[in-house]
Parts: sequence; C-alpha cells; structure tokens
Amino acid sequence: MTATDPATAPDTPVRVVVADDQTVVREGLVLLLGLLPGTEVVASAADGAEAVRLVAEHAPDVVLMDLRMPRMDGVEATRLITAGHPGTGVVVLTTYSDDASVLAALRAGARGYLTKDADAQEIARTLAAVRDGATSLGRAAQERLVAAAVAAEPPQAPRTGLPDGLTAREGEVLTLIAEGHSNSEIARRLTIGRSTVKTHVNNLFAKTGVRDRAQAVRYAFRNGLAD
Repeated sequence: MTATDPATAPDTPVRVVVADDQTVVREGLVLLLGLLPGTEVVASAADGAEAVRLVAEHAPDVVLMDLRMPRMDGVEATRLITAGHPGTGVVVLTTYSDDASVLAALRAGARGYLTKDADAQEIARTLAAVRDGATSLGRAAQERLVAAAVAAEPPQAPRTGLPDGLTAREGEVLTLIAEGHSNSEIARRLTIGRSTVKTHVNNLFAKTGVRDRAQAVRYAFRNGLAD
C-alpha cells in the first residue's frame, strides 16, 4: 500500500476511529492511516462495544469498522453509532463482500464499504467522501446492492411527475445523491450554495420518508430517478 498524494488531502484532517478485533490488522491500519496526508487516527477499538464508547468520547468524523468482532459485531455497532452520533460516518472494511453483509451494514447506516484488499488511495478517498456526507461504495459492493434492490423491489413504471411531491430541483439533488456525490459536489454541479443543497436534502428526506443517504439511494433506484 502507498500513501496518497498530499495535494489530494483535505484541508482539515479526517478524524478516524479504527475498529478491528485482529491486533495485527488493527495496528497495521492505524500505522497506514497515520501515513496518509489529511488523516488522523484518534483511537482504535478491538470490538464493536469499544468502538461505540470511543465514538462518544472522541466524536470522530468516520469509523473504519470491521464487521465480524466479538462482544458486539460491526453491524450492531454501526446501528448504535449512526443512531446516537449522526455526525460520525461509518465505513465498513471487511474481507467479506457477500450480499447479506453489504445490505446489513447499509441498513444499519454505513455510508461506505471497502474490502480489505483496498489500497491506501481508495481508503483515503472513501474516508474523505464519507466525512463530506457522500455515500462511497466499492464497485463490488455497489453492484451487489443494486442487484439486490432490483430483485427485491423492481423499479416502478415511468411516470410523468416526480413521486411524493418532489420538486424538479429536489429530484436533481436526489439523483446526484444516488450517483454518490457529496453536498459540496452537488452545490458545484447545480451552481447553488451548500446551505441550499442541505435545505433540498432535508426537504426531500421529509417528503420521501428516508432517514439517510443509503435509503435515499434505494428510493431513487426504485422510483426511476437513478440508472
């Protein structure tokens, strides 16, 4: 693994808690992340329960979360963190990429998913994207998520208007969320302010009944607002 180019590092370091029950893996991740420009490891946990406690203590931007851990697994820890600490994003990092693991983690509120063969640059990009409010999935995880969503709930037939009273602008914002863009990127693409993007996001969440960006992605696919 190689470190990222410093020119691509964010101005403010991404503050990270690492959670993995394997000591060698955990310490290796802490060492790797410590070498990445724009990344600061504030704590590390050996299980999900400790991860939840450390999030409450340090309020990190992102938790890099293993799924299979003793005492409390990564899915339950993710659920507790996203419910109690909405300012902290969770990126699942695991050797497993099966459908059940992907869907369980996303349903629990994870906004990123990487397998442990990801290189340093991919990890750094994902941490920065999730810190900025985006949903970032590895290609394999994204393909499995879309396939499972289509199989469970086929897209509705095309309609003349937007569902649930969404405005045209809210529909544009929802489509860009489904494509994985952060609020900053959406603001640049639509030539509007970040505060305006946040207002649109809050409004479309309220109208559609979704709770987070992962649910918004599924809603967009179900209603033909994303390809």
